[in-house]
Amino acid sequence: MSELDDFRTATLARQAKAEEAMVLGDPTQRIGMWSRRDPVTLLGAATGLCKSGWDDLSRIFRWVASSFSEVSDFSFDVEVADVIGDLAYSLGYERFNGSIDGRPVAPITVRVTHIYRRENGEWKIVHRHGDSAPVDESPRRPPSS
Repeated sequence: MSELDDFRTATLARQAKAEEAMVLGDPTQRIGMWSRRDPVTLLGAATGLCKSGWDDLSRIFRWVASSFSEVSDFSFDVEVADVIGDLAYSLGYERFNGSIDGRPVAPITVRVTHIYRRENGEWKIVHRHGDSAPVDESPRRPPSS
């Protein structure tokens, strides 16, 4: 098995379970996947928060997990991943139906990028960027001259 295959079957499978638990209200598995060693950074989807440092991130993860309700049909779809030495990354989508802060249940799609650092032989997340996927993802064309 290649290092990338191992990363996908071990780390990303574990992360899929952690992210599902997160939207079901339990941030502990996500918290367990993150590094405690700076730099760790977050550029959040729903809130637009841009934070660094473990104390802020752990507090934000708990708060975000508490904002979801009536969640169903979660999937963590990784489109691209790679391992380069002691760094790795993944790009994909988190999709589910749910309510955020008591709003009506609706389909939710978050585009996510994660960066991982190998620490003591284990992959730890050091950065997450999430944003709401636009309805139309076709590339914009420059105006004609």
